[in-house]
Amino acid sequence: MDETLKETRTMSMVALRGMVVFPYMVLHFDVGRKKSIAALEQAMAKNQVVFLSAQKDINTYEPNFDDVNKMGTICKIKQVLKLPGDNIRVMVEGLCRGELMSFNEEKDYLSAEVRKVEEPNEEAAPTPSEEAHMRTLMSLYMTYARQSGRISPESVVSVGEIKVPGRLADTVAANSLFKLEDKQSIIECIDVEKRLKLLIDMITREIEILGIENEIGRSLKKQIEKSQREYYLREQMKVIQKELGEEESITAEVQELTEKIEKSKMNEEAKQKAKKELSRMAVMSSSSPEITVIRTYLDWIISLPWGKETKDDLNLKHIKRVLDEDHYGLENVKKRILEYISVCKMKKDMRGPILCFVGPPGVGKTSIAKSIARALKRKFVRSSLGGVKDEAELRGHRRTYIGAMPGRIISLIKQAGSMNPVFLLDEIDKMSSDYKGDPASAMLEVLDPEINNTFVDHYLDMPFDLSKVMFLTTANSIDTIPRPLLDRMEVIELSSYMLIEKIKIAKKHLIKKQLVEHALTPKMLRISDSAIEEIITNYTNEPGVRNLERSIAAICRRAAWKIVENDLKSISVTKANLQEYLGTPKYKNEDINHEDKIGVVTGLAWTVSGGQTLPVEATVMEGTGKLELTGHLGDVMKESARAGISYIRANSSKLKIDMEFYKNKDLHIHCPQGAIPKDGPSAGITIVTAVVSALTKKKVRADVAMTGEITLTGSVIPIGGLKEKLLAAQRAGIKTVLIPKDNERDIDEIPDEIKHKLNIVYINDIMQALELSLID
Repeated sequence: MDETLKETRTMSMVALRGMVVFPYMVLHFDVGRKKSIAALEQAMAKNQVVFLSAQKDINTYEPNFDDVNKMGTICKIKQVLKLPGDNIRVMVEGLCRGELMSFNEEKDYLSAEVRKVEEPNEEAAPTPSEEAHMRTLMSLYMTYARQSGRISPESVVSVGEIKVPGRLADTVAANSLFKLEDKQSIIECIDVEKRLKLLIDMITREIEILGIENEIGRSLKKQIEKSQREYYLREQMKVIQKELGEEESITAEVQELTEKIEKSKMNEEAKQKAKKELSRMAVMSSSSPEITVIRTYLDWIISLPWGKETKDDLNLKHIKRVLDEDHYGLENVKKRILEYISVCKMKKDMRGPILCFVGPPGVGKTSIAKSIARALKRKFVRSSLGGVKDEAELRGHRRTYIGAMPGRIISLIKQAGSMNPVFLLDEIDKMSSDYKGDPASAMLEVLDPEINNTFVDHYLDMPFDLSKVMFLTTANSIDTIPRPLLDRMEVIELSSYMLIEKIKIAKKHLIKKQLVEHALTPKMLRISDSAIEEIITNYTNEPGVRNLERSIAAICRRAAWKIVENDLKSISVTKANLQEYLGTPKYKNEDINHEDKIGVVTGLAWTVSGGQTLPVEATVMEGTGKLELTGHLGDVMKESARAGISYIRANSSKLKIDMEFYKNKDLHIHCPQGAIPKDGPSAGITIVTAVVSALTKKKVRADVAMTGEITLTGSVIPIGGLKEKLLAAQRAGIKTVLIPKDNERDIDEIPDEIKHKLNIVYINDIMQALELSLID
């Protein structure tokens, strides 16, 4: 024994969780807490002695003096291994008992004042009383080892060779499977004879428990055949439950579920189905795996908001005020919503057409749905359908599948806790289908007001009324929505915002919101109108206001940094110092051609992100009549180009072009930004103008943009997305825009701010476009 252990001394300490170490015991364990690892490292650096004591509560991560047992074991560290990660594995040998006097928690490791507990002289022969207790203990230990089957015969033999009473008691306690509290009571018992008596009582109790377990096993074996293993396991669980009184808990659970079903306002069909499942559950064994499936199913049925509805606020002035508070502009959208609610108020029924908000990203489709719910004082739930390709995601899985659960529709109705929430089906144009089913077909039942009062989820397998739910949908484009599904919805288009609209949205909504989110006040940060206009024009290129909001958030972050760093009271952001906050402008109108050139025409295109300018270039080379089309063009756009070439060939004399150009000239038509796919028929007029310019060597006016589909006879027929295309022309600094004559009926929907800044010319055929755009 180390001489230093004969007195009270300071040593490293490790608090053990769920473990007690005895003297003469060699074992290894893993250590992961930083203080414990530091304590072991400190002990290894000195004399390899450490004090180990068990925690009272294993969940305590940073134990203090009162959280550990005062009696533990002074141990010698035999080996330390580093494990992957931050853990280490240590092997220790118990030396003797030790009593914790105090420890220092302020260091990086636990440093304890430990007093060695003196044991009786091991050399002395045991007294007759101790000898009797030792024999009794060994006899019980051998019985326990034989009945439990958890202790090897070799271990029993090695324990039988111990002749020292205290050491025998500690070794038996270490090898027996006692509770942590039992082991701690043994380590705290200093008197050897008392320790032997306590240990004899514990092993006697364990032997009695083992006898009861074996008796249960023997009684069951008489009732069943050897081949019926599954039945045996169930019967064994039943006997154990009977002993523990758990059968009563199943009866109580059935009674509780019965009361909940009776109190629920579910329809009669649902109630009968729930009672049928409950009667099956009542006769099942609690160990049956089927009982969990039934319990989960009943919980779902009971938790649905049967008959629960929120009261609508149909005050039109209140609804209009809420919509105006949340969104600037969108007058047509707000008007249609107010019409819809007015009709529902007169009918006293909220059933009506499904509204589908269609528009580019960031124009407020999702937020307008939230505003409708807030205005009506209804609950709001949202499900994103982007990428959904499995019908079961919407209508659930049948209960025959493992882990089956209801689909999104029923799950979100439960989440809303109401039978009449505002339910937003976001990105309905992004659904797809595969071998698992077509979710768009499942949506046909959901979005049909005539039949959705009997919607059947595969998991529930019973009708559920969705007729009181106000379904709203959003999409970027209606082109990818299946026709039968689109037929069930009324499309409301949200077009791109104009410059003046974006400025007002920023001042009224976005700046206030970002100031609050960044803990700023209007006095601390001022953003001028010119700076907002500069952000919209040169830092964002979008139909909506998402990037505008991100830019304002970036300004707020930089302003907060400057205020904190320089202890400023206020900051003003103007057009002159905007680059300090947002860096170099990302977009410039100078990128658009502003010089009259041969074979270069500015077209206008519509995309899901809004309108864009589409430059078309054409060049003529000596050759054999080849036509080259580049720029990632789609099939429809290539067909427009071929139709345009055919028109030019048929009218070459009128256009004063060499009639043999298609034999001795090669044409190359290109749309820049080749990485971006381009398609659609509306570039037909643009392509013809570029080719005619290249063949006649006449320049094209740079301040003219055009859009329109052409026919082989030279007629210009109408196109879509007119507002977005005119907005793109305005942003690019275009002065004159040529559009088809038939699109004149759409001009009433164009705001005056656009019409006053552009010279809009209506044309019937391609010759008019050539006269207005080519410089003779």
